[in-house]
Amino acid sequence: MTRIGAVGELFGTDGVRGVANEELTPEMAMNLGRVMGTLKRKVAVAMDTRISSYMLKSAVIAGLTSCGCDVVDLGIAPTPALQYYVKSKDEIEGGIVVTASHNPREYGGIKFIQEDGREFTRDMDAECERIYKSKSFRFASWDNIGQVYYDEYRRLYINGILSKVDVDAIAGKGFKVVIDCGNGAGYVTSPYILKELGCNVISINAHPDGRFPQRNPEPVEENVGLLKRVVKEVGADLGVAHDGDADRATFVDEKGRFIPEDIMLALMAKYYVEKNNGGKVVTPVSSSKCVEDVVVEAGGEVIYTPVGSPVVAETMLKVKAVFGGEGNGGLIFPEHLLARDGAMSFAKVLELMALENKPISELVKGIPKYYMIKTKLPCRDKIKLLKGLEEKFPDANFTDGARIDYEDSWILIRPSGTEPIVRIFAEAKSKKKAKELVEFGIKVVKEILGE
Repeated sequence: MTRIGAVGELFGTDGVRGVANEELTPEMAMNLGRVMGTLKRKVAVAMDTRISSYMLKSAVIAGLTSCGCDVVDLGIAPTPALQYYVKSKDEIEGGIVVTASHNPREYGGIKFIQEDGREFTRDMDAECERIYKSKSFRFASWDNIGQVYYDEYRRLYINGILSKVDVDAIAGKGFKVVIDCGNGAGYVTSPYILKELGCNVISINAHPDGRFPQRNPEPVEENVGLLKRVVKEVGADLGVAHDGDADRATFVDEKGRFIPEDIMLALMAKYYVEKNNGGKVVTPVSSSKCVEDVVVEAGGEVIYTPVGSPVVAETMLKVKAVFGGEGNGGLIFPEHLLARDGAMSFAKVLELMALENKPISELVKGIPKYYMIKTKLPCRDKIKLLKGLEEKFPDANFTDGARIDYEDSWILIRPSGTEPIVRIFAEAKSKKKAKELVEFGIKVVKEILGE
């Protein structure tokens, strides 16, 4: 989550976000549109279902067209659908998605997309922030103002996913799937993709409602109680939950039990390494060790990055990774799109279930179990903390904060990029060991900061 004005940054790890009409205003949205309009000549725009999104999208379009940039308005669309559209259309030079993804209902957000469908890199965000702050926009004369067009993206996106999975294998199983769209943008496409995969589909929270009346947009375990109950009651083979813009998917097994996101990341990483006879998997330093365990055992290699899906995608491109993702339900399938895609995620999970002829509960049994504990502490001097960590742990991985690995456990001490806090992650084979590591991390932070 990025709070407007936090540590002097407009763009955070995943675009610009803030409370709508307070922190993220129409004026800001218009000027962000002008930033993209200064850089590009034709841009696709889409939005999620939030109450504020139409207001912010209208402002973004006004900013784009005022700089002479033509706009293709896709209306409500999952973020990966907009990204796939931009990637597929040669004349489109970039995209903007008006979405706050998994953040609470009061938030709005704006995310910039490159012409290949990837999110803007951090260097690109820095240049956008420079243009925004200097207001060095390329305004158009009255006769060169950009025009707005409308297009249909759904068939293109659905066909893109269907072309990358074994549809016949999935359809042959006749899976029963419960899809929880969370009243977000996934309602436009996900139930229909499941239907075309030959599934018996039961949809819940599949109407657009920016108030998110049934649950918060983030598809974590505490928010998907209804999905768990429905899966169990109807005897479904799988339950799927999206966040607000459907770039993430989390899963419930056939017994109504939530499957931890890191377990699903490890399962799909293992699947991709095995079918590619090796290869690189890219994931942030905050991901569970179970990912590395299964990837190495399958003959692959894990490349760790700082936290944030744009960095993961950029690294995947550089190292030609076979798979990547984050331990939050955000999986990246490079043959489809170098970005998270919740619909592609459930399509590939169903493919694995079909090809292995096993229920999802059996498939995840083979993933090593770890216990992760997270906490956070106030931290107003991040430079002092990092210098202290470098002195105390010279052999640590400093990709993003300090990650100290032990034989069967690890601890990550990571100053937040957007808030005056430090986050501490610890993972071990037992809850007791994980708790001890967290307590050790707290002690180290307080010692370095002199508290």
